[in-house]
Amino acid sequence: MSLAVVKWRQYLCRACGLIYDEQLGDPDSGLAPGTRFEDIPDDWVCPLCGVVKADFEPYAPQLVGSTPAPGTAKSLPVHRRGVVIVGAGIAGWSVVEALRKLDAALPITLVTACAGDRYHKPELSIALSRRLDPVALVREPAADAARRLGVRLLSATHAIGIAPGLRQLRTTRGTLRYTDLVLAQGAKPFLPAEVPAALCWRVNDLAGWSGLQARLSGGARHVAIIGAGMVGCELAEDFVRAGHQVSLLDLAPLPLAQLLPAQAAARMHASLQAQGIAFYGQARISHIGGSAQGLKEIRSADGRSVRCDEIVVASGLHTDGRLARGAGLAFERGIAVDATTLRTSAEHIYALGDCISIAGAPCRFIEPLARQAAVIAAGLLGLPAAQYEHRPPVIRLKTRALSVVLHGQPHADGRWQVLEDSPDVLRMQQHHQDSVVAALDMSVPRQRLAA
Repeated sequence: MSLAVVKWRQYLCRACGLIYDEQLGDPDSGLAPGTRFEDIPDDWVCPLCGVVKADFEPYAPQLVGSTPAPGTAKSLPVHRRGVVIVGAGIAGWSVVEALRKLDAALPITLVTACAGDRYHKPELSIALSRRLDPVALVREPAADAARRLGVRLLSATHAIGIAPGLRQLRTTRGTLRYTDLVLAQGAKPFLPAEVPAALCWRVNDLAGWSGLQARLSGGARHVAIIGAGMVGCELAEDFVRAGHQVSLLDLAPLPLAQLLPAQAAARMHASLQAQGIAFYGQARISHIGGSAQGLKEIRSADGRSVRCDEIVVASGLHTDGRLARGAGLAFERGIAVDATTLRTSAEHIYALGDCISIAGAPCRFIEPLARQAAVIAAGLLGLPAAQYEHRPPVIRLKTRALSVVLHGQPHADGRWQVLEDSPDVLRMQQHHQDSVVAALDMSVPRQRLAA
């Protein structure tokens, strides 16, 4: 008697791109492997971004050669050179997937300086406490994804120049001709001038995280994190949960000071302290070096000193503009793109993700990437599509001790109003010019209250 093969399904979080796999479940949230999606309680939330079960949709990996939806595909002339994409992060692979949904035969070349393996970058700031390693974080090796999607993959290849008039991309492996070019090169961690690159880690990609994870795998360490923004606070909590000692330093007097009103930032400060995280506010770094005991030492201008085993810099991102500026593309805190089409200032060149700016504002969130990729794919194929509409994404910190959810775009001159203030909940609204422009919810998760 033959046994029926169980067909496991996958579901995609529309907010952050996390994939729930029925076969794997979500043990950290109490869902055992093999838990069917329909059996998940309605109050279960995405372990990365906090949206509810209703915000997930069925997901099926795109296969090259599959038939596009009727009326969407466009027959391409055989002489077309195809699309070249620079960058194999979530943005670059999202464009590949979007193009393959519309056309199974379009030539696509993916150029990436890294290996190109597919992983979900937001998981890096919670991976250590979950005992994940680099192998577990990779969802699909680059070679497998390239075969599945019919992509020519050029890994360990750097893009070094663009000739828009000739439609050519110069790389460390030769010159590529393109019909259309898509820049998805991401952004790099900002390194303050007083921070030596050789003495610190930057956790913005799998390679950087993997090196740090290896150094921390031998036992408890003291980690100093420079920068108490979203990533810094998430990493601080993750490291403490993994058993390490953490010091968190920032120029501002409170953590998340650039994002939250003072009352909310003070609550985050209290949450960090309750977890044993030492916070050093108004810490202007004057020197970083090695100590006689083999430790690293951070000294601030006011004489404070922190000695630690490892230093992580989480002081923000910046877009490397050399490639874009060398090609004559408009650049303003990122590669400037049209707000509706995501085309750059040069014909046949588009951009998306962390490397772009719209009206001078960088766009560095995961949520818009699928929409950006869909708009670009339709534009490249000459198909009618809705114009891209940029809207402030919902910001959800991946901190488990204190849930932080921010809706809207806070204004520098806005006025914050407290709606609810209790030991476990803080709700605020910001008003600007007689309109509500932002809403903030901070709360102790129910699991902690129950404990």
